Amino acid sequence: MTEKPLTAAGYLPEHTRRVRETCLYVATKLGDLLEDLVVVGGLVPSLLIDQQHLPAGAEPHAGTMDLDLGLAFALVGQKRYQEVAERLRRAGFTPDVNAEGRPTRQRWRISEPPVTVDFLVEPEDALAKAGRVFDLERDFAAIIAPGVHLAFEDRSRVTLSGVTIQGESTSRELWVCGPGAFIVLKALAFHLRGENKDAYDLFYVTRNYGAAVADVAARLRPLLVASIAKKAMECLKGDFLEPDATGPRRVAEFVRGRVDVNLQAEVVAFVRRLVDECERLSSSRP
Repeated sequence: MTEKPLTAAGYLPEHTRRVRETCLYVATKLGDLLEDLVVVGGLVPSLLIDQQHLPAGAEPHAGTMDLDLGLAFALVGQKRYQEVAERLRRAGFTPDVNAEGRPTRQRWRISEPPVTVDFLVEPEDALAKAGRVFDLERDFAAIIAPGVHLAFEDRSRVTLSGVTIQGESTSRELWVCGPGAFIVLKALAFHLRGENKDAYDLFYVTRNYGAAVADVAARLRPLLVASIAKKAMECLKGDFLEPDATGPRRVAEFVRGRVDVNLQAEVVAFVRRLVDECERLSSSRP
């Protein structure tokens, strides 16, 4: 398992290119199962936001080093995950290993240097602890991630074209977590583990998706009937609405490698606008 960098400087275009190629390869192998899979995690911003036509003042997304896939309830309940695991094996994927060299059934890898794929699933039990491993079969598991079901309520169909990790030219449509669900998942993840990259990803989508923050709020607001989404909003308010709060500070650490009061103020401004817009939309509805 490769340790993730703490700053944007550690993420290279080569990393993201290989993750995209792996994503495309997975799509070719799981084509008829893609309705019950959704891309979540660090690849989402570059799939939702056209990196060739960015808003004024925006920089390209830093990228990602791994692929995260959410599994739908139906895939788990009907035990079709067995087909996912079998196809991955036939496609050349194997379980990754942790720092102690033990297999990690929820994370699979392919190629050298390896690209890893993590699988996430909504917990069956509301009390299930986020980050725990949910066993699916002997060598296949998923990470418990409360809120993943929202990525199936707010999702966008994206066409991914290019070459696979095996060098094949192709194109596939796949479901990608929408901006509203992405904010929920990243707010929860950041509150849970405090990673600089999670704070950065959340800010990047808030700042750059659509024509304005209102476009993100329009996708987020319908999700707020869910208790887990309400919890995410409380996390946003607690972690991102003051310049020296953990969210803005860690965005600055990720982007600049240090405290940057101007960037931190920008993070606060955009996240506050998102929160205010969601609350405005809420109060305007009967």
